[in-house]
Amino acid sequence: MKRCQLPPLLKPGDLLQVIAPSGALREVEAFHQGVEIWRKRGYRVAISADIDNRWGYLAGKDGDRTFQLLNAWQDLECRGILCARGGYGSARLLEAKSGEFIFDSAFPSKWLIGFSDITALLWSLSTVGVAGVHAPVLTTLAKEPDWSIQRLFDLVERHTVTPLAGTGWGGGSACGTLLPANLTVATHLLGTPLQPDLDGVILALEDVTEAPYRIDRLLTQWRLSGALTKVRGIALGRFSRCEPPPNIPSLTIEEVLRDRLSDLSIPVVSDLPFGHDGANAALPVGIPVQLDGDTGILSFETTT
Repeated sequence: MKRCQLPPLLKPGDLLQVIAPSGALREVEAFHQGVEIWRKRGYRVAISADIDNRWGYLAGKDGDRTFQLLNAWQDLECRGILCARGGYGSARLLEAKSGEFIFDSAFPSKWLIGFSDITALLWSLSTVGVAGVHAPVLTTLAKEPDWSIQRLFDLVERHTVTPLAGTGWGGGSACGTLLPANLTVATHLLGTPLQPDLDGVILALEDVTEAPYRIDRLLTQWRLSGALTKVRGIALGRFSRCEPPPNIPSLTIEEVLRDRLSDLSIPVVSDLPFGHDGANAALPVGIPVQLDGDTGILSFETTT
């Protein structure tokens, strides 16, 4: 995977567009709290008129959600795109073509911020060489600790990001290009035009509400597909609410991760502070990093 370029620095007064490219908006109060954090920072935040659209579990039909995203990407005054929430549905916007269908490189690059289902958009954006940010969506931002919110602002306003510390599993250290993702969403992109080149990648994976056997199934798909053969390291965030069903024999989520990943002969670090249900440290997509499986440190190079 080639290195991506960070978009131009944001500054208070810049215009940010809010879109809902995935699931229908449900957490209305939390959403407005997230918007207010950006506004208090001094940004102009424009919310799509279709933000409350619903079509079943989606935030409107595909054409409506695609229009939101295209409108924000092609708005020459807009400097960043804030995703309202995750859920499901962003990959449907990219079905017709590769990621370039949405992220036309003829338009100036801008920030795209989100995580979980937004993985599909972040990966697609990386195919045109632009670094998005795997970071809280608006419905989760207000629950972040102060250091995590400041980390996000430091990244978009200064192009700086501090190292993260987790639990090293050994394997030495490796340098590569960071590719953060929700494991479930990413697995369903394998073998499609939306899958980035995984050569030289440091994967950063998280997930939520998946039973251990399902995580096993997902990671086994990565192994069977050969997708891990060129990956240089794996950084694991939070796998929250992934407990086994009660009264059913099961491995724990920790046992599954160890079983499926510890024999790859690459650095692996777990317990990093990103993902659902807790601090979700901002991670730039497509930026060179070093993962040390002995010390448990993920460090970043963000010079552009």
